[in-house]
Amino acid sequence: MHRHRELCERAVDPLEIAAGLEAHGVTDRTAARFRHKDVFSLAEEMYARASRDGDPQEPVVEAAGPAAGVRGLWAGLALLPGAVCVLTLFGVHATAGTARLAIGLAGVLATLVALRATLRRGPLRAIDGLSAPSARLWSCWLLAYALLGDGLLDAALAGGPDEPWAPAAAPLVALAVAVAPATWCAQLFSGGARRRLAASRGLAEFAASVRPLLLGSVALFALALVALLVLAGAVLDEKVDYAGAGALGVLLLLARLLAAHRRTHAPAVALGAAVAAEVLAVATVFAARLPGCDVLGVPVETAVDAVGTGVVPTAACAVAALVLLVHATRTLTRASAHANAEAPIGWAP
Repeated sequence: MHRHRELCERAVDPLEIAAGLEAHGVTDRTAARFRHKDVFSLAEEMYARASRDGDPQEPVVEAAGPAAGVRGLWAGLALLPGAVCVLTLFGVHATAGTARLAIGLAGVLATLVALRATLRRGPLRAIDGLSAPSARLWSCWLLAYALLGDGLLDAALAGGPDEPWAPAAAPLVALAVAVAPATWCAQLFSGGARRRLAASRGLAEFAASVRPLLLGSVALFALALVALLVLAGAVLDEKVDYAGAGALGVLLLLARLLAAHRRTHAPAVALGAAVAAEVLAVATVFAARLPGCDVLGVPVETAVDAVGTGVVPTAACAVAALVLLVHATRTLTRASAHANAEAPIGWAP
């Protein structure tokens, strides 16, 4: 009680104490030393013994009202990036020359602003002070590669680029529209995890019940993204790299989901590794043109000849997404990942 006094005094329910204890490494075996069968039981006694001012349930009631009131706001904002991107695409196709370039640049900036507004609210909102600027930079790079990377690699392997190449707009449009299902799937996971946290009587039981929810939410988003990629490819009459764009979408969802639950280091590392793989692949093709360096371009050329230019983003993003998924199944199934987002976070891992 003395060691975790601040945690007990600020907690609005025993679940927050259980999450904090778990974050400090307290397990069911540790709880048994205090004559409790699990951490949840220990947290209930600590919550009952802690001294606090006023009714402990009042903060919960006060916090529930605003959350319900803004739910419609963030659910609607999730549609904004896709809407802005689609309008920009219509504007680009309806104009030519300088006007097309101006509309395209303005549309990209407007889409980024809309995306930022969307991610500042709702279940994908990162906790203030825990954002990772490098993760945002790597995400922008991956999106830029989805738009221009395959065309650049194709031109480089052909000895160019000698002239501008057509961007792949369909994946970017689908990813922008997919912000909405990503937000809704994140809410499905977060809300379900909180309900299971309230019903669970042990850390192992909670982890076992949340793991299928996490995998199901990610799979549901992947299915929605594939449907959007098919629709975007048909409307724009473009050949779409479903594997590469799908892996990128899942990677971005997992990275943001982890950041929203106070896990920012692993997403930044995984996104950076994917960017490094894409940069290295393109760089080796250009480096192979130097005298005596032909061997540098052989791995990429062989892979592209066998699969296509989409092999680079598919491999880079799929491996990074798989690593993040494994990491998420270990960290997002812990009670401490679902503590009150408004509470102080000094005890969070």
